[in-house]
Amino acid sequence: MASVKVKFRASSVADREGRLYYQIIHNRVTRQINSGHKLLPSEWAALRAGLLRPDCKGPRHAYLVALKSRIVEDTARLERIIARLEHTGESYTAGDVVARYLTPSDTGGFFSFARSLVGQLRQIGKIRTGERYTTVLNSFGRFRRNTEVSWDEMDSDLMIEYETYLKSRGVCPNTSSYYMRGLRAIYNRAVEKKMTVQRDPFKYVYTGIGKTVKRAVPLKVIRQIRDMDLALFPAMDFARDIFMFSFYTRGMSFIDMAYLKKKDLQNGILSYRRQKTGQQLFVKWEKPMQEIVDKYDTNATPYLLPVIRDMHADARRQYKNAAHLVNDKLKKLGEQLGLDIPLTSYVARHGWASIAKDRNIPLAIISEAMGHDSEKTTRIYLASLDTSAVDKANSRILKAL
Repeated sequence: MASVKVKFRASSVADREGRLYYQIIHNRVTRQINSGHKLLPSEWAALRAGLLRPDCKGPRHAYLVALKSRIVEDTARLERIIARLEHTGESYTAGDVVARYLTPSDTGGFFSFARSLVGQLRQIGKIRTGERYTTVLNSFGRFRRNTEVSWDEMDSDLMIEYETYLKSRGVCPNTSSYYMRGLRAIYNRAVEKKMTVQRDPFKYVYTGIGKTVKRAVPLKVIRQIRDMDLALFPAMDFARDIFMFSFYTRGMSFIDMAYLKKKDLQNGILSYRRQKTGQQLFVKWEKPMQEIVDKYDTNATPYLLPVIRDMHADARRQYKNAAHLVNDKLKKLGEQLGLDIPLTSYVARHGWASIAKDRNIPLAIISEAMGHDSEKTTRIYLASLDTSAVDKANSRILKAL
């Protein structure tokens, strides 16, 4: 990571002011930025010590106070530039830092604000929102070739151009809408903070949510997945076990499975809160669930499943890496079975719901079993159902398997 240092170059003439400059060091390469400020060696020594000369009165004293504040602002801005470059994950040079600092657009604009917002979200623990915005910004950045967008440029014409760009690359309407809604959320934050005025740049682009292609497989395919002999392929075996555990637990999402802890299983009941909605769910513990748990050694962790294994590493990164691996292996399993849809962990969730519906289990029970995220629907369901009905529904499905 690049570093920033404040440096002083004394004048070759005695008792003359020297120049203040900023030094950027990255990969042992050094670049300099002239701050445009001059001061005497004694004043520089006072600034370095955090002191202002007590005999400096009047204009000179005010100048040094202002200079001290400007140094703090300049170095903070350089550090923000470096942080944004680091965040991209791409290589950069000390010269790139200098170039961005000297570019007027870097002092403010949509990308500058958005990246700062992502950093704030991470600091307050809103990791998923920050990740969503990062995904959106990566796409928009490719469209803009990573050049800053001034607030005046953020208008409906630009969004129409962006939507056309997405269509030309085969992006489906729902994905395009996902990007647009993310940009709109960031833009609205900027309006709230008085960074710009509301120009409704998204009024002519699609921001709705259309019906997606259903991803479900029948009960006979679930049986095939369960009964595959994968003893010689541990990674695929693990992916299959995660898929089946999701199915056994009424379509539990991968992130919820990853964060399940042993303490969540008490007296034959598994309880957890959905990461997506915060809703608490209770699942009766069944024999096939225990069989999967018994296959893996998790003694060194508090987690029920072997997704987060290293207690000294970032848990979310481990979850995301595991999710990628599992879905990659499931896709290959689906290809081996000749399925006409990509097999992912989500298929287990939708498969459970479809099979439940085919077996005439009431819609209300299915919705509660899966932790429906509609508040209106959830209120209706919770008013008339108890978890025993859900557990009976799950038992019926597992017995049919």
